[in-house]
Amino acid sequence: MPALTTDPVPQITSPADPTLDAARQRGLVCRHCGCRHFRVIYTRPAWGGRILRRRECRHCGKRITTWEKAP
Repeated sequence: MPALTTDPVPQITSPADPTLDAARQRGLVCRHCGCRHFRVIYTRPAWGGRILRRRECRHCGKRITTWEKAP
């Protein structure tokens, strides 16, 4: 009796696959809950022509500070 062979099923990856989009994802992510939605609490100029922004996560309420380079 001959041995049965099965063809491997091709792996189909969708464009929404997180492993494919990991390199393309940009922006802030909350370290505490993983949320990507922030509210700006205040903005002020900082030394070196930079802008300091204090942000708050809309989900868990934790705050982070970001420094942006002014164009």
